[in-house]
Amino acid sequence: MDIDTARTLFRPDPGWLNTASYGLPPTPAWDALQAALDEWRHGRVSWEGWGESTARARAAFARLVGAAESDVSTGAQVSQLVGQIAASVPADATVLAPAEEFTSNLFPWLAQQHRGVTVRTVPARELAAAVDRSTEVVAFSLVQSATGDVADASSVAAAARAAGAITVVDATQACGWLPVDAAAFDAVVVGAYKWLLSPRGTAFLATTPELRERIVPSQSGWWAGDDPHTSYYGPPLRLAEDARRLDLSPAWFSWVGTAPALELLADVGVATVNAWDVGLANRFRAGLGLPPGDSAIVSVDVPDAAARLAAAGIRAAVRDGRLRASFHLYTTTDDVDRAIEALAG
Repeated sequence: MDIDTARTLFRPDPGWLNTASYGLPPTPAWDALQAALDEWRHGRVSWEGWGESTARARAAFARLVGAAESDVSTGAQVSQLVGQIAASVPADATVLAPAEEFTSNLFPWLAQQHRGVTVRTVPARELAAAVDRSTEVVAFSLVQSATGDVADASSVAAAARAAGAITVVDATQACGWLPVDAAAFDAVVVGAYKWLLSPRGTAFLATTPELRERIVPSQSGWWAGDDPHTSYYGPPLRLAEDARRLDLSPAWFSWVGTAPALELLADVGVATVNAWDVGLANRFRAGLGLPPGDSAIVSVDVPDAAARLAAAGIRAAVRDGRLRASFHLYTTTDDVDRAIEALAG
């Protein structure tokens, strides 16, 4: 699908510059969700069709990050998926993370301190240099939530490999607009409700088979079974051999909306979306007298920015004391120019 056609499938009110908080659904996702809710309201169908949306979403996500479907697990939130990995590292493990890391990829590691896990933090820009032989896990975001800074992921991954450490990467603020190669890391986790344009409550974890052998499937239930429909009752433990063994039983309606949203992005192509999103971000930066950047998120310190944008009907966010504006498929040049006028004026 070409980008112009895809952009007609959204219905935003003018001025939404806040995808880094949540993304807006394309019409196919919205319609599928409304249809499922109507089916639920009237009890017209059994649940299996809703559950099948998880497989569609898994396949589309695998396309987006270059992973095999058999390496993709599904869950509800980033912290829930990271928590399974964190609870499985050795008790004396040392974890290295950015000091400014969003806590969904930080709290699960800090919560393991009671059993001896050490968490060391440094500024994100110093992460690769801080990896040493004591490091067993490097946990970081591809794109920082507060600032939109894009990590030097290749350098961090190379440093981790040289030290024998695993990489656990949060791509929530990247996947959907920034090309992500899951094969470059041991684990990539993504919350789908931002740049993947999905309802809140769906998330993905891509892992290598080697890492999965070390993860205790502590949250598995019937859905993680080798055959979910013969895994309803009783022992023995009979989990899937692939990444489905880490699946969380799906919140049906969130997945009904997620599948068509990801299929749309996969059809358009992340490289195409990247050019549009970063192009708009750089239009915004230029209007404020800033040099071009490489991110779809712009963090800027402008006095009274939130109030000035609100008065102009622009919705953005404030993070860490600075205005955070973010741009995606449904953003228009008029949205950007109205924001520039409100801030520059």
